[in-house]
Amino acid sequence: MSALTLALSKGRILDETLPLLAAAGVVPLEDPESSRKLILPTNHPDVRVVVVRASDVPTYVQYGAADAGVAGKDVLLEHGGDGLYQPLDLGIGRCRMVVATRRTFDWQGTVQRGARVRVATKYVRIAREHFARKGMHVDIVKLYGSMELAPLVGLADVIVDLVSTGNTLRANDLVAVDDIMPISSRLIVNPAALKIKHATMQPFVDALRHSTQVTT
Repeated sequence: MSALTLALSKGRILDETLPLLAAAGVVPLEDPESSRKLILPTNHPDVRVVVVRASDVPTYVQYGAADAGVAGKDVLLEHGGDGLYQPLDLGIGRCRMVVATRRTFDWQGTVQRGARVRVATKYVRIAREHFARKGMHVDIVKLYGSMELAPLVGLADVIVDLVSTGNTLRANDLVAVDDIMPISSRLIVNPAALKIKHATMQPFVDALRHSTQVTT
């Protein structure tokens, strides 16, 4: 059988993915968080893990450098998700995509006046589509670091970002003023790999689906 390459990214999603993989019978032989290796063998002879940036997971899977991967819905929507099979919502990495701003900012008044809004975000596609659906005119400033700083120093009126507990917003006197969508992480699969490596891929997907049902 052909070996499977699974693309994962470090951080919260990895922490929540590893127990699901273990329940499906796949355990990396080295800790992905601490190992300097970028390709890790697992206890399963037919599965190996590659560690990449979260935003790169869909690209690796789309172009066949990895057969499958785990990516947040936010990353998939921003990437476009073209040509990717998404057989399973893993129910991990749960959070919300929101519009947030300073507590003292007159959001409702701004919306009612139809004023142009400056938005800071790394989710340019999601933000642009969200405000377009609302018929709002926006200027988007792409950032890569802490979004919460932008409205505090006048770089932007609002931000579009992920919120989990809301603690960071509260600590900086920011509030969520509009929910865009709930976010969770999905298993994504290269369609060609699903056909060519079906004998290996389908049992892996089935095992991961079962482990998701057992652990949720």
